[in-house]
Formats: sequence, C-alpha cells, structure tokens
Amino acid sequence: MHGTVLLDQGNRLLHPAVIWPDQRSSWQVEELTQLVGRVRLIEVTGSSLATGFQAATIRWFQQEESEIWDQVHRVLLPKDYLRWRMTGVIASETSDCAGTLLLDGQNREWSQLLLNELQIEPRILPPIQPSLSVAGWLQPEAAAEMGLPSGISVITGAADTASSLLGAGITSPKNLLLTISTGGQLVLPASEFTVDKRGRMHTFCSALEPNSCQAGWYLMSATLSAGQSLRWLRDNVFTMEGEKAYQRMTALAERVPIGANGLIFWPYLLGERSPLMDPHARGMFVGLTIRHKRADLIRSVMEGVTFSLYEAYLVLVEAGIQPERIILAGGGARSRLWQQMVADVFGLPVAKLRVEEQSALGAALMAGAGMGLFDITEASQRWAAYDAPTDPDFTDREKYLGILTLFRSIYRNYKGEMPNRSAAQQE
Repeated sequence: MHGTVLLDQGNRLLHPAVIWPDQRSSWQVEELTQLVGRVRLIEVTGSSLATGFQAATIRWFQQEESEIWDQVHRVLLPKDYLRWRMTGVIASETSDCAGTLLLDGQNREWSQLLLNELQIEPRILPPIQPSLSVAGWLQPEAAAEMGLPSGISVITGAADTASSLLGAGITSPKNLLLTISTGGQLVLPASEFTVDKRGRMHTFCSALEPNSCQAGWYLMSATLSAGQSLRWLRDNVFTMEGEKAYQRMTALAERVPIGANGLIFWPYLLGERSPLMDPHARGMFVGLTIRHKRADLIRSVMEGVTFSLYEAYLVLVEAGIQPERIILAGGGARSRLWQQMVADVFGLPVAKLRVEEQSALGAALMAGAGMGLFDITEASQRWAAYDAPTDPDFTDREKYLGILTLFRSIYRNYKGEMPNRSAAQQE
C-alpha cells in the first residue's frame, strides 16, 4: 500500500519502487497540503497527506528527479505492477487507490481537483475496478515462472489493510483489528465516508462495494514503528540472533515491573502518524540510568509501542467508535506479554487471531468470492478463528495510564527540539 512504481512508454521500470516508510517527500507533503488546503484535502481524500503516499512521492519526482519524471508514461501501485506482469492488463482498484491521496474517497474515482493541483495527466493513472472483479487471465510467461497453468482467472485484489480485515473476519465496527507488525495499524469497518478534519486518522475505501449490508470504507489509525522498534533494539543495540530471539527478549521483559523501572521509550523511529502526523518526531529513551538492564529496555520499548497504539486508538474513539473487543494480529500477537499489555492499556478483551498472515487469507477469500464460489462477508466471518480472549487487569491499567500521562507530557516538552529533517531518509 502507498508504494509508487514508475514505468516508461515501453512499460519498463524507471526507478526502484518508493514504498510507505520512505520520508524523502516531507517538504512536498507540506507544500501540497498548503496548496490544496489541509481541510479540503481531508474532505476529498479522507486523509491528511503523509510521506510515502503516492501523491507526495510523485511531487518529489517532479521537483527532484525531473529527468525521470519526464519519461513517465504510467504510475502504478506495487500490486498493480505485479498484476500487470501476471495478466498484461494495466489497472488498479479502489482500496489501494484510496491510499495514494489522489482519489475522491466519497465517489471512489480519481480526483480531478488533485490531479490539476499536481499537474498530473489522467492518462498516466490506471483505470479503477472493483476488488472482486476479474482483472484478466494468467499469461504463459508468468504462469511458467509461478508453476501454474496459463489462462486461469486473476482476481483484482485489494490493499493489504483492506485484505487484512477480511482475513480477520472483521466486517462490522464491533471488533477492532490491531496489528503489531513492522508498523502498527488499528482498523475498523465503516458504512459511511466519515473523516477527521484534524487529519489524525485515515478513511480509506475497503475491498467491498458500499451497499446496505457491506461496509465500503474503513477507518485506520497507524503508528510507523511498532514491531520495527523491537527489531531495531534486537539488531542494532543487542545484536541478538537466532529464531527465538524475540521469545528470549519478551521472557526478559516479563521479569520487569510495569513502567520498566522508570524508563520510557518513544517509538518514533520513522516519525509518527496517528495522532501526531509528525514526520520529524524522533525516538527517545527517557529516564535511562546506569542501573537499567536489557530487560528494562525491552519492556520500555514494548510499553512505548503500546502507548503509541493507544494514542492512535483514541482518535477512533473521538469519531464515535466503541468496539467491544480487540482482534490482535501480526508478529507482536505471538507474545503473551504484549497481549496482556494491550488488554490492560486499552481496557478491552484481546483475542489473538490464529491465522498470522490474515492479509493473504483475505486475498484467498477475494479470489474465491471473485469467482462466485461464496459470499465474501459470510465466508470472511466463517473462516476466521481466534484464541481465547485475554481480559484486562484494571488495577494494572491504572498504573499504565499514569505512565501514559508522562509519555504524553515528554513529547509536548521536547517536540520543538526535534531536528527539522529526516534522519531516516532513504535514497
């Protein structure tokens, strides 16, 4: 989702794909937001603009790599490129297009307003089709490489987050999908195009077409460095190796009391999305002393990520969302400590999704539904399976909320000191 693939007139790649964590376009985000108007941009697209989104990346190429941009004949999202390699058909679909910040989210079509502002010719963008439509048929060359028969149908598919909702069996706002992977996402289906004019959450099109029984949109808050923060600690601080490195780390963290012995971690290693929408935010350990050990650092990273996720969740609560439980997914869901931490901080029961690759399961569901084998909503709910819920400990929740107050105040006090540049810029 959000990636940008540039092709020339012969459909040859002009540049490596620029993907979502890339922050080179921070200046273009500010420029385009001012050009269109922050509130107007959100009203049209459902989201404020962020680095890594296709609109900002296109603007960066126009200004910083004009010799490449002058050769561009097509702009695709990554899965559009893969689908073209499979079928020979150039196209995109609604849920992924919503994340470009070039789509009119209410009307589910390219926004002429935004194309005009970015001076993008409509011809370079692909036609949009439904997620469950037949995109084309597997061509012989791709079939040979994939070990599949040529001529089989290829269903259009959806963005990973939209697909993830289906794979998790979440088709109503009673369940909140919380994913702790490289980044962290909090996602809820929505039957109406509802936006946060302060731009702290995203409203994107779902894989389903809006009608009386399907939620055509979803609301999403996101934090950029969730599991990535723990990986950074593992690889760049501890250099722990082996398949069970994360298990060893969380086992150490379990020995540490809530609050990590006074150590607080900001997980803003790539800037931050919801609710800060601040590409210049930076990570930080606060309260570090000579007495702190590895276990304290691990615990503080896990708590900092959970606090950041909870801050993102509160934006959804302000929009009137009150889910009854959390479905926890991603690599972080494997940790019993993290499950309990999420339950305690959020004050909601947490059920771990048994299928770890729920986006892939969602894609399988779309393939079957696209071929007419079953109803997508019914099958999504029937295929999903969860572990027994982890209930919150409200005594521990009070302890966490006290630390959360300090977590927030530190950011307010230090945000003006953050360097106005992207240390995580990718070349």
